[in-house]
Formats: sequence, C-alpha cells, structure tokens
Amino acid sequence: MHHTRKAAPAVRAARLASCALLATVAVLTGCERGSSGDADESTTGPSGCPAVHTRAREAVTRAERNDIPWGGPTSGPRAVSGKTLVYVAQTMTNPGVAGAADGVRDAARAIGWNVRVIDGGGTPAGIQAAMSEAVALRPSGIVIGGFDPDSTAQQTARANAQRIPLIGWHAVPDPGPSRRPDLFTNVTTRVRDVARISAQWIISDSDGRAGVVLITDASIPFARNKSDLIREELADCQGVKLLSVENIPIPDASSRTPREISSLLSRFQDRWTHSVAINDLYFADAAPAFRAAGEKGSGPPFNIGAGDGDPSAFQRVNSQQYQAATVPEPLSLQGWQIVDEFNRAFSGRPHSGYVAPVHIATADNSEGATAWDPSGYREAYRKIWGK
Repeated sequence: MHHTRKAAPAVRAARLASCALLATVAVLTGCERGSSGDADESTTGPSGCPAVHTRAREAVTRAERNDIPWGGPTSGPRAVSGKTLVYVAQTMTNPGVAGAADGVRDAARAIGWNVRVIDGGGTPAGIQAAMSEAVALRPSGIVIGGFDPDSTAQQTARANAQRIPLIGWHAVPDPGPSRRPDLFTNVTTRVRDVARISAQWIISDSDGRAGVVLITDASIPFARNKSDLIREELADCQGVKLLSVENIPIPDASSRTPREISSLLSRFQDRWTHSVAINDLYFADAAPAFRAAGEKGSGPPFNIGAGDGDPSAFQRVNSQQYQAATVPEPLSLQGWQIVDEFNRAFSGRPHSGYVAPVHIATADNSEGATAWDPSGYREAYRKIWGK
C-alpha cells in the first residue's frame, strides 16, 4: 500500500474494512445537492481494482517527487528592454492570484521590466474597472489574472485593437493560445491532469477501497468540468464508492461547508474514508465541523484539494489538520513563465508551449514548505534572457 502519512493506522484500517464490508451487501446512493444530477451508483467489490491501483500508485509516486528536473524551455529570445506590464488581478485576496502576481514581479525584476498590479476586488464591476484602467495605461502587455476575459469583453477588445498582448493566468480552461478570447497564451496546469492525479491519490491511498465525498461548485463551468473528470477517474476503480457529490458555491463555502460536513458525517459515518474538493478552501471551512464531531485532524476521512495549493492548505497538510494532500500550482514558476511568454510575444516568436506537470504535496514530502516551488526555472529563464 502507498502511504502518505503515518498517523492513525488502526482507525484508518477499521474504517476501510467497514467500508468494504458494508459495500458488499448494499448499494449506497449519493446525491449532488443543489444540482440536477445524482452521484454515480456503484458497489464496492471485495477485490478492489488491482490493475488500476497499481497504475495510480505509480502515478502518485511520480507526482510526489520533489527532485523534478526542469522540463520547460531552454532556448528563446534574449530579453527585450524597457517593457511595462500590468497585472489585472481578479482579487489579491485569492492566494493563487496573489502568488502568480508575486512571481511576475520577481521575474520582471530579473529581466529589467516594470510591473503594476491593479486589484479587481473580486467583483464584476471592480474587475471591469481594473481592466479599463489597465488598457488606458497603454502598457506593453496585460496579464488576465484569474478571471474570465469574456467578463471584460469590451476592455479586452480595446486591448486587442491597440495590439497590447494579453496573457492569461487561469483565464480560460486550457493552457496555450486562445482566439476567442484573443490571448497570446494562457498559463495553467491541465485541468484533466489535476483531476486525474487527485482521484489516483485516493485510489492509491486506499488500496482501491474508499468511500468518497466530492465537493464542487457547479455554478462555475471550470469547476464543474474538473469535478466531472474526477468522477470519471474514480469510476475506473470498482472498489471506490462515490458516496456524494456536494455542490457548494465558493461564495457560500464559509457558511455552508460546516453544515454539510456535519450532515455527511451523520449520514455516512465510517463509510466516508476520503474526500476531494475542487479547491483547498473548502477544507479550511470544513475543519471546525470535523473538530466539533471529534474527528482526528489526521483522518479519516483523508482529504485532498485539487487546487491551488495556497499557504493555508500547506499548513493544514503539514500539521495534519483535516487535509492530507494538495495538488498545488507552481505559482512563482508560472509568474516567471508569464514574463517569458511576453518576451516571446514582444520578439515576434510563438509561445513556448510549456505546461508545468502536476505535483502532490503531503506532510511527508513538503518538508514544511508553504508553496510548491520547483527548482531550475529561474536559472533557465535567466539564461534564455541573457540575464
């Protein structure tokens, strides 16, 4: 069995055994609250899923490595001088958005450019105003930091008309260039990879025998797609039972998550062995309910966040407080990549095509870190830029 932590083995084994035993005699139905669909019905077989489990364990072992060699670009245009970027942030209270902005600032200092950050404050009106201000400044390039460019269609069209390159960070679902909206490129991990490795972690950690709760925000197409992909991957293992898909809108997470967790604990009890959420923030809100119910911070249920790996998620993982793992974005690396992509745009070169691989952080491999910051990228980009 693949282990990611050492705490509470007896309790964990008992719960997993209970899950397997109960599942052999009953089909447990689930529901996605607040949405039109029901969770997939399946039964947990006594044999688990040996072949799927083996593949999952191998994938998780690779994703947990910290000594990943640099796999990004090693060649490109030398640094163009005298450029100014504006980073339009969805909200700087979002740790992912803020982390990517810090990476852009860091890389801009290295290449010799100026950066201004404009905070949209997390509201449609605020983001539109921030984008309007950014275009009016007529910078060399604009970063779409964590929001849908279609929500600022007029401002985006003006930037395109003025031939101001736009680069997104988590702006559209897929990495790479976009034509509608018109982005030189979009920097993000692949949602399918994040979804797959999150599900594989559960399959690996449970030896292919788990009762799972999935938490999503069905009002956001990107989040709904991610949770659908997680469901598909979990369904590959006949020994994994999807107990429930909980639809909790992110704006309501702080008020609704504790109530839902309490209800789930009452409904499923020992059958609930693992959880996966489309964002780490749900487990921050879930912790008080788990604690009030007398559940140990080290689990079960064992919880994994399928993004973004903000510092508070790392703190919960490292202290084994109601989160066992996270699939973090390499935020600083992505900030450096954004600057390199702009340098390619300014030089008339195509985008690099680089997409950072997925990583899993646990208490065993994070070594007390509060972010996923792989090695090698700063040196590689400085060499490309001649800095």
